[in-house]
Amino acid sequence: MRAHVPDLISPHPLGIAMPAVYHEDRLLQSFLTGFDEVLAPIFSTLDCQDAYFDARLTPPDFLEWLGGWVGMTLDEHWPLDRRRALVQRAVELYRWRGTVRGLAAHVALHTGTEPEIEESGGLVWSSRPGGPVPGTADAFVRVRVRVPDPSAINAERLSNMIGAALPADVIHELVIEQVVDEA
Repeated sequence: MRAHVPDLISPHPLGIAMPAVYHEDRLLQSFLTGFDEVLAPIFSTLDCQDAYFDARLTPPDFLEWLGGWVGMTLDEHWPLDRRRALVQRAVELYRWRGTVRGLAAHVALHTGTEPEIEESGGLVWSSRPGGPVPGTADAFVRVRVRVPDPSAINAERLSNMIGAALPADVIHELVIEQVVDEA
C-alpha cells in the first residue's frame, strides 16, 4: 500500500550492518543502497504502525480501508476531515444504532447539519384496558434535513444509510429542504 517516498533515509542501512571488511567496497555499498531505498518505506510503515490505526492520523489512502474494518462506507467526495470523523466515531454510532440519538448523529456526520427526526415510537399502550392503541400501527421514521444546497446531498446514499441504521421493519422517509437565508 505504501509507495516509494523520495529521499527517505533508512533507519537501518544495510551497508553499515556488513562486516567491517566490506565497508570500503564501493560496489557492494552502492548495491546495498538500492535495497535501503526499497526497504526504507517498509521500515517507516512498521515504525509508525500505530498511527495507521488512528483515524485522525492514518494516511488518506489507508482511511477507506480502515473504515471498512469498522463497517463504514466513505464517500470519496467528502472532505478528508469528515471521512476521518465518521471512522473515528464508528464505535459510538454502532453503540446507539437503532435509536433516534444514533440516527441523528449518523445523519449529522453525513450532511454536516443536525436533522429533525419524527418517529412513531418503539412502544405504545392504551390507558384503558381493551382501549384503542394510540398512534399508527406501522413503525416509521421521517428524517428532515435542512441544508443550504440540497443538490450537494446524495439523497440515495443518505436514504440507504438511514435504512441500514434502522431496524428492518421500520419504514423511513427522507426529506431534504433548502435553508432559506433570512439576511
